[in-house]
Amino acid sequence: MAVPARTCGASRPGPAPTALPWPGRGPQPGPATRRPPSRPPRPLLLLLPPLLLLPLLAAPGASAYSFPQQHTMQHWARRLEQEIDGVMRIFGGVQQLREIYKDNRNLFEVQENEPQKLVEKVAGDIESLLDRKVQALKRLADAAENFQKAHRWQDNIKEEDILYYDAKADAELDDPESDDVERGSKVSTLRLDFVEDSNFKNKVNYSYTAVQIPTDIYKGSTVILNELNWTEALENVFMENRRQDPTLLWQVFGSATGVTRYYPATPWRAPKKIDLYDVRRRPWYIQGASSPKDMVIIVDVSGSVSGLTLKLMKTSVCEMLDTLSDDDYVNVASFNEKAQPVSCFTHLVQANVRNKKVFKEAVQGMVAKGTTGYKAGFEYAFDQLQNSNITRANCNKMIMMFTDGGEDRVQDVFEKYNWPNRTVRVFTFSVGQHNYDVTPLQWMACANKGYYFEIPSIGAIRINTQEYLDVLGRPMVLAGKEAKQVQWTNVYEDALGLGLVVTGTLPVFNLTQDGPGEKKNQLILGVMGIDVALNDIKRLTPNYTLGANGYVFAIDLNGYVLLHPNLKPQTTNFREPVTLDFLDAELEDENKEEIRRSMIDGNKGHKQIRTLVKSLDERYVDEVVRNYTWVPIRSTNYSLGLVLPPYSTFYLQANLSDQILQVKYFEFLLPSSFESEGHVFIAPREYCKDLNASDNNTEFLKNFIELMEKVTPDSKQCNNFLLHNLILDTGITQQLVERVWRDQDLNTYSLLAVFAATDGGITRVFPNKAAEDWTENPEPFNASFYRRSLDNRGYVFKPPHQDALLRPLELENDTVGILVSTAVELSLGGRSLRPAVVGVKLDLEAWAEKFKVLASNRTHQDQPQKCGPSSHCEMDCEVNNEDLLCVLIDDGGFLVLSNQNHQWDQVGRFFSEVDANLMLALYNNSFYTRKESYDYQAACAPQPPGNLGAAPRGVFVPTIADFLNLAWWTSAAAWSLFQQLLYGLIYHSWFHADPAEAEGSPEARESSCVMKQTQYYFGSVNASYNAIIDCGNCSRLFHAQRLTNTNLLFVVAEKPLCSQCEAGRLLQKETHSDGPEQCELVQRPRYRRGPHICFDYNATEDTSDCGRGASFPPSLGVLVSLQLLLLLGLPPRPQPQVHAHAHASRRV
Repeated sequence: MAVPARTCGASRPGPAPTALPWPGRGPQPGPATRRPPSRPPRPLLLLLPPLLLLPLLAAPGASAYSFPQQHTMQHWARRLEQEIDGVMRIFGGVQQLREIYKDNRNLFEVQENEPQKLVEKVAGDIESLLDRKVQALKRLADAAENFQKAHRWQDNIKEEDILYYDAKADAELDDPESDDVERGSKVSTLRLDFVEDSNFKNKVNYSYTAVQIPTDIYKGSTVILNELNWTEALENVFMENRRQDPTLLWQVFGSATGVTRYYPATPWRAPKKIDLYDVRRRPWYIQGASSPKDMVIIVDVSGSVSGLTLKLMKTSVCEMLDTLSDDDYVNVASFNEKAQPVSCFTHLVQANVRNKKVFKEAVQGMVAKGTTGYKAGFEYAFDQLQNSNITRANCNKMIMMFTDGGEDRVQDVFEKYNWPNRTVRVFTFSVGQHNYDVTPLQWMACANKGYYFEIPSIGAIRINTQEYLDVLGRPMVLAGKEAKQVQWTNVYEDALGLGLVVTGTLPVFNLTQDGPGEKKNQLILGVMGIDVALNDIKRLTPNYTLGANGYVFAIDLNGYVLLHPNLKPQTTNFREPVTLDFLDAELEDENKEEIRRSMIDGNKGHKQIRTLVKSLDERYVDEVVRNYTWVPIRSTNYSLGLVLPPYSTFYLQANLSDQILQVKYFEFLLPSSFESEGHVFIAPREYCKDLNASDNNTEFLKNFIELMEKVTPDSKQCNNFLLHNLILDTGITQQLVERVWRDQDLNTYSLLAVFAATDGGITRVFPNKAAEDWTENPEPFNASFYRRSLDNRGYVFKPPHQDALLRPLELENDTVGILVSTAVELSLGGRSLRPAVVGVKLDLEAWAEKFKVLASNRTHQDQPQKCGPSSHCEMDCEVNNEDLLCVLIDDGGFLVLSNQNHQWDQVGRFFSEVDANLMLALYNNSFYTRKESYDYQAACAPQPPGNLGAAPRGVFVPTIADFLNLAWWTSAAAWSLFQQLLYGLIYHSWFHADPAEAEGSPEARESSCVMKQTQYYFGSVNASYNAIIDCGNCSRLFHAQRLTNTNLLFVVAEKPLCSQCEAGRLLQKETHSDGPEQCELVQRPRYRRGPHICFDYNATEDTSDCGRGASFPPSLGVLVSLQLLLLLGLPPRPQPQVHAHAHASRRV
């Protein structure tokens, strides 16, 4: 029974159909696809003679203008399927290419990828690479300890006594306001010449080391000068290491005093703003200087904490959080009479980037009120550290208390929770300018193996929130050789421009003794580090034998990827490591969680899984089969994995020993052959060492041809595998032109181009003129159509990409094409592989007309079937296109073809932007499934500051009454405000700018952010399906059916008349997001393991050095001078840092 057409208040009369001219139109030379009316039509449909694939049968009779019945639409679907298949069989050349490969069987061998052997070999190669760096590290650490032990401390050492290359000297000399220029201290600085070195991506000098000293440390202090004196001897060791291993990159000694000496010498990358780099805050230094930490930070927010003091506390907590790495766990709480967490985290959480961000934001909301209750704060902290039901570091345990002062020593709390073993260290911080007795704070720290610090102003924050690492390093130093173990870091951005690196670290200990029989020194001298670029590790992995969808990856004990094709951070901030979890690099599922856990545990394994993968352009999701194989990398904390699709088990290896044939095939790469053989794009691979790279493929091909005229494919400087395969595929694709493409009239069938792409790196596009509009990546392995065709059987349609925010396609001015591709599967001796992808490029407008005809009730090639009062038929997509919407949508939900002319310029858009009501119905009826994920490597435009015209964020601003009050000017608040203004001028970025900007990034630089991605893919419904979109009087009928052997969905629906039918719109566009709710994620943390070693206790540790308050008030002269400078508007000069001398008293 026919389904009547829906009404919207009243029945709708159908239009009187008229005969339409045959719509077949092929492309003509010129840019326009809308041809002039005078152009004679040409036959188009393969359905029609002489290529009749299926008779045009009239649909069964029905009431006039009835919605098409299901079997009618199935009939249209079969016609569409057969038309597509017919074109692809004739022009795609799949079968012919198979025959060409078999005819040339003597020119290649079929090799096998054996996953277990491959992954073990690569793991062994990486282990060997890293072991060479380990040996260099050990030589450096041993030499440093001996040099320092032999060094004689000099109290009267002067700057002119030390000659060294100051890495920041050139930048400071260029700055006329530089303090060092005015003091004339540059007499001790070497001036060096540098040469460009591609390995370092920098200019270097191999004859010297360079020294970098933090801006807030006085270079002329006795401590620094003695440090420079004894570390100079490391220069020869650095050079000897390089002689033994020329592949070494940066060799660095980071001193506990803040001095960095690195080799080879290169100028420091001068920032536009103040340089806040301090080696002691680098991820690699922190990891090497101490064992993992469980830290609870408690902040006094009682009413006595003034506005400025509270601000100092907030800043101090943020700086303290920056000293923690992903191996550490932390929680932050505020206290007055009661203690409560500042954030939603109720227990210790991993100190990763996202959790620290939550803390930093929450800390800004702290408000001072109530009375001081140390007992509440410490009891909360001890309870946190005693909670054994959560994941934590289980090594160093510590409490960091920030307060403005108090009298209670809470001895009863320490007796209950921490004595006599004192397993928890207590560090106390007296913050702000005040007159409170600090003895109780000193006592707390000294009684609990900690340290007491004072933070009177902003300038003391950075140094005093990181020196606790010296205390944590004591058990390591006392453990001696047992603690001298190399650790490898997470991935992070090198500060000197090397890119993404990992660093091997080794602590350097102070071996001096104050005298015969004295106790062993327990201070760490610093950390030795050697960088390994990720690109050097990648070079050890197989590149092109794994196919387009095979890859190698590696993860660490946190589950973060060291290697992965999806590790592509868009922005990098060298203050933070690059932490992309394996389950975020791929689409997470239970199988991958199991694989990740096994790798973290250091096991071997193999598993075949069915999983989801994103397409390269991140618009599609495919369900695929993958084989995962993994092994641990010995002597490291890393584990290596290999992922292979089943069709990449085998690959082709060309064997072109016939030089005459080499020359013959090579000639088909010459541009002079393109007119007859089609345009050739070659993948920009490293075929030879001397081949100049270029982003322009025409230029790259020119460079390649010029080099091949000088060397042979068998040259030692070239990759013979890549070259032979490239030349073989050049010949094979040329034979496809000769056998199939050259004799076909593409215009007759409205094809803009035919093409073939191969694993060997060839993309041949025919005819040559079609290359002008070819926008696909010349590297097939990086082309979305290529990789998706390998993963999907049948014909994969790819409409042109359109962003909803961009203007529609310009059909008047451009020839718009739709790519249709399919993989070529070979079976050679029982071994199956897919070495190539072939396809066609459809003319959008002509195929849209063809689509209307195929989905119609025509019984004659020139005459549409008429419907009228005396003629019974169903609506079709051609005659009734004013009432009936007919579309082809691909598996990602993007519009491919429509019978609505006004929708042609929307081809390639997500269908919800075209017809939100219908797309929602398709989703609700399970034709599509949605997959949501997060991209943690995205880059976003900087957010405009929300405090324009205001004072720096969070700064205490005195009132008019304060200024009129004489007592206020003599108070600690006035002095603290003055210091804040002073340091605000010097370190403006601390209170006002983003840290990345302070490190020297451009002000308009993009920042890293999280983007939410949504992809759609075909759901479980495979059969033909009828449904109704129920909107009352505005209900719509629709029919949907998958087209066999394609990635298309054929949909026929009534056109909407009433706006009431509009429903919610599905979104596909990537959107800015805060990511998953961190407060929920920490309740189910991902599996991880900490480092295998822990040094948090030694019975011989001397805890008597626990801080006695080494702050010195500024002199009256200095105070007056600074005040005058401030009043005159002159930029003040930073004074020598007194804390460096205090530090020396502890260190020496």
